[in-house]
Amino acid sequence: MSIERFINQSISSWMNADGPQADIILTSRIRLARNLKDYLFPTIFTKEEADKVLKQVESVIPLLNLHPLKDAELLKMEELQPLQKQVLVEKHLISPSLADQSITGACLLSQNEEISIMINEEDHIRIQCILSGLQLQAALDLANAVDDQLEQHLDYAFNEVRGYLTSCPTNVGTGLRASVMLHLPGLVMTQQMRQLIPSINQLGLVVRGIYGEGSEALGNIFQISNQITLGKSEQDIIIDLNDVVQQIVNQERAAREAIIKTSGVQLEDKIYRSLGVLMNSRIIETKEAAQCLSDVRLGIDIGYIKNISRNILNELMILTQPGFLQLYAGGGLRPFERDVRRATMIRERLQMENNN
Repeated sequence: MSIERFINQSISSWMNADGPQADIILTSRIRLARNLKDYLFPTIFTKEEADKVLKQVESVIPLLNLHPLKDAELLKMEELQPLQKQVLVEKHLISPSLADQSITGACLLSQNEEISIMINEEDHIRIQCILSGLQLQAALDLANAVDDQLEQHLDYAFNEVRGYLTSCPTNVGTGLRASVMLHLPGLVMTQQMRQLIPSINQLGLVVRGIYGEGSEALGNIFQISNQITLGKSEQDIIIDLNDVVQQIVNQERAAREAIIKTSGVQLEDKIYRSLGVLMNSRIIETKEAAQCLSDVRLGIDIGYIKNISRNILNELMILTQPGFLQLYAGGGLRPFERDVRRATMIRERLQMENNN
């Protein structure tokens, strides 16, 4: 398979970097946690109950007439190869927890991959919507539309006082987890990020790495999400997160301007050195690739680099992950072989950009 065809088949719509404030904000994601009434939560249910939940949700799928779910595909974890599940995790379409549910888990995935309905993960149902740029309200509206259709046919576990009941107490209430993924090289370079994270945590939000809880902030990419759902409305959660994110965006823009003003030549040198590494390396590890991609993306955003699309970071931060590299190679690769394949993938993608 050619690199161009592989990329065209592999990218999700959110990777197009065409959303609002996409120079800093990569994605907005909404996740709604729901459970079915009269069933034990997935953390303690039996395989028999898990099978019943899956069959009940599966029976509802043909009744969903929401346009984005037209031609959606149900992926059962037991029918997928480990590499296929790893790729879905790397694309943020399913969680690592669902990938481990090899017998009872499933995912209903829309064609444009903006909607993912995970079944038998930590909760019976987790509706996820992911859009490019800062579009929290649009993502929430889409998630609620999916939720409304499911609720017409499924009896949710709901309490008049506590709201939606979930496996984890932190999700009780709205069951809403809203998150934004940001590229923040300016705040990292000026060492403001270390001071900013505790301040964000004090506001009831949490800062994580690119793949959520427990993951590292590779390539200066951070996820910021709400921690509290009980006692707050969906709109309150969205407004609070949106306000904080906008302040961070403003600080990132100010940090970039300050670096250009005080260290413009050094910054330009750093950016073009990273571009040279990406264009010429024959071996490159994940961390180095992520950092170089971050530098190049910054160079594109501030106008130093004009002949490479901004989408490059969004695409390559996914396509250079271990699962994708092995998928492109057609089989398993040892760590060293992945580093070689990663360098090849990046060079070919940049060459494709030049050809276009």
